[in-house]
Amino acid sequence: PWTRARGPAPWTPMRRKVGNYYKHHLNNQEGTGMTMALPILAGNEKIKQIVFQNGTNRGFTHAYLLSGGAGSGKHTAARLIAAAMLCTGVGRKPCGDCPACRKVAAGIHPDAVILSGEKENKPITVEQVRKLRADAYIRPNEGERKVYILEHADWMNPSAQNAMLKLLEDGPGYAAFLLLAENTGGVLPTILSRCEQLPLAPVAPDVCADYLRARFPEKTEEEIRQAVRTCQGVLGRGVEALAGTGETVQARRALAGKLCDALERASESQLFAETLILDKQSREELPRLLDELESQLGSRAAHGNRQRLLRAAELVRLLRQSAQVNATAQLSGWLCAGMFSEK
Repeated sequence: PWTRARGPAPWTPMRRKVGNYYKHHLNNQEGTGMTMALPILAGNEKIKQIVFQNGTNRGFTHAYLLSGGAGSGKHTAARLIAAAMLCTGVGRKPCGDCPACRKVAAGIHPDAVILSGEKENKPITVEQVRKLRADAYIRPNEGERKVYILEHADWMNPSAQNAMLKLLEDGPGYAAFLLLAENTGGVLPTILSRCEQLPLAPVAPDVCADYLRARFPEKTEEEIRQAVRTCQGVLGRGVEALAGTGETVQARRALAGKLCDALERASESQLFAETLILDKQSREELPRLLDELESQLGSRAAHGNRQRLLRAAELVRLLRQSAQVNATAQLSGWLCAGMFSEK
């Protein structure tokens, strides 16, 4: 769960897999003049403006909450902010060329730490937050700040979040915390009030297309356009669509197609039976399955049972955005009730 560089055998704090795709690095950060492989953050000009203004002028606050679905760019934005906070260059920050920026880009900066659950698909625990607190009071190894990136902050239970709240309120001035969340509804209001919130917005179709062309020069223009249509502005989803030849991606698409069929034509009892599979998905896989399902429902609405498919798409969207996605609610029953409530 802890990922940092320590001693002669460095861990890899920033080089992490996100879903079923890896963050892409380009030689130039768009619009910054960088000459190194810091991660590109496509679109989201407001966030990039905040990063460079804060890094160059007024300085950074001690806590940020970056929110958005899987593949929206939370990790990319967090790495960009970490580089700006640790940058030792002159002028605009991150400069992309100083030793600190290079270490952040390579994933070996000892003062950039990622904290995730102790086991896959598990939330950060209150005990981990207590250890984080103890670590935060150890002064930085190299820079003037220590930057902690907390994954799935919206999965943390109230006890863990309250422990985190104390650290946000009373932590050392050199410590900075970047909380990543898919659903801000799962984050306590007291934590929200102490963080500067940076929601990741969907990327415009033309920006998305340019990014995917650069990432996948071997793909045809039609493949790029199809990925842009299906990803709905979420670049990670577009990357996964073009790179997704693996069994997991193919199985997800097939399952979403089967669920589309049921949502369009099945009776209430049949739909309940078919959607029970939703309750068996892992915490990581469920949002991706719902994203794929929403995309297929939207595409099918043009030539299928439009009223029912649009109703299903609306319900799936609400389900995807709800903090209940991260709980143990019976999603199949909720979907069925929503589909047939007006009958």
